Amino acid sequence: MELNRDNWISAWLRAFWYKNGLLTLSMLSVVTGCLLGFLLRALELTDLEKQYFSFPGELLMRMLKMLILPLITSSLMSGLATMDSKACGKMGVITITYYLWTTFMAVTVGIILVVSIHPGAAAQKDNYSVGKVVLSSADALLDLIRNMFPSNLVEASFQQYRTVLVPVVKSPGFPKIPGKPLNFIYFAPDDKNPEIHRPVFLELTPSPEMTYRTLAGTSNEMNVLGIVIFSATIGLLLGKMGERGAPLVNVCQCLNEAVMKIVSMAVWYFPFGIVFLIAGKILEMEDPSVIGQKLGLYVITVVSGLAVHGIILLPLLFVLITKKNPFAFIQGILQALLIALATSSSSATLPITLKCLLENNGIDRRVARFVLPVGATINMDGTALYEAVAAIFIAQVNEYELDLGQIITISITASAASIGAAGIPQSGLVTMVIVLTSVGLPTEDITLIIAVDWALDRLRTMTNVLGDALAAGIIAHVCHKDFAPKPPPVRGTWGRAGRARGTCSLQKLKLCSDFSSKTQ
Repeated sequence: MELNRDNWISAWLRAFWYKNGLLTLSMLSVVTGCLLGFLLRALELTDLEKQYFSFPGELLMRMLKMLILPLITSSLMSGLATMDSKACGKMGVITITYYLWTTFMAVTVGIILVVSIHPGAAAQKDNYSVGKVVLSSADALLDLIRNMFPSNLVEASFQQYRTVLVPVVKSPGFPKIPGKPLNFIYFAPDDKNPEIHRPVFLELTPSPEMTYRTLAGTSNEMNVLGIVIFSATIGLLLGKMGERGAPLVNVCQCLNEAVMKIVSMAVWYFPFGIVFLIAGKILEMEDPSVIGQKLGLYVITVVSGLAVHGIILLPLLFVLITKKNPFAFIQGILQALLIALATSSSSATLPITLKCLLENNGIDRRVARFVLPVGATINMDGTALYEAVAAIFIAQVNEYELDLGQIITISITASAASIGAAGIPQSGLVTMVIVLTSVGLPTEDITLIIAVDWALDRLRTMTNVLGDALAAGIIAHVCHKDFAPKPPPVRGTWGRAGRARGTCSLQKLKLCSDFSSKTQ
């Protein structure tokens, strides 16, 4: 009896480890990374030592980013090519509508909390600020539209379009020397190391007139939005081409399966990489006590908004539509949420999210291949909530009273800017400029929240990934009839003779099956 109980316990442990072993290791790695990071802060490591220490975590990020491009292209092309055009159109409309609705819900929650808690009253603004010229809202939105249609697909895999501002100095009070521009920057020896010269900016009175000219430029970030639109278009056209497009569809399906096999092999490295990725970020942050005094209430406001949206509203929406337990569904994607917490990149988490939905939650492969890449590009609930809270927080710090019209403007621009936010770490700070300039707030005050942005970025990425996964579950439930396997039609001419031949064939098949069952 004792032996049977030991066998039962060992079998239960093996089954638990087979099902939840990797998830358990990932959770332990997050806790270990946090503890290790705070313990090593006492050693006061140099920047070079911190870089060496974070190397395993850097490998994790590079490994995940390597899989983004082949996964997005292969999943969208193969997924949309195997769908019916009507079902694909219906699913696309429902998906985009759902994403827009949840983004507006997140912005509303953030605005209500930041107006009620009023964290800007407890924050302290430094007496100095570094002025920085930023793009206007119109230029930023035009860049978003330009990135939807990349001029070079190869370049889009590692760069995206971004307008840059070039300063032009007009100084009518100074004599102009032909061929020699006026310089107001001097280089002086450093007080510690005379061999190093540092720039010194002189303020002239009267200051010269400055104008800015916009030029086309690039930034070293993958143009995920352009790749998604191109891949979705190719997938839809391949589906209409029929047999002529079948070879390319097969290639995309094979590539997608190969990428998922790479993910299955590399996933065992993730717990080890997470430890050094989180610990390295904790080593780089400033003094937590000083940050807590300045921005503690602001952090509480953002975290509360993300919790309300991610733990209450999104699961409630899932229950109302699917009539299923949302937390059992969330349990299946816990590993993806932990990877999002460690990497703060929804695009890098995409392979793990797709793996969790297919293997743990049983989502239809065609639905997951479409909903997740689109969601990683345009569904940024956490980012939208964060930008709305940060904009109103900066207004409160500057004692700037916002009326109802300006709050509505913030909600609209935060929703629109989050759609264009790249799925990379700290992309929300870039799109924050659009929100601030829409209501005339000082954009240089973004420096107030940079100290805690790295931590909040991880939490809002978890919210984004959670929203993508729950959306896949909802879309799979709503469109399950469109993707249900259809019974094969019985061949033959269904006139009177055809019906008779079909009935006779079915009767013969039934008699044969009855006879075989009796003989057995």
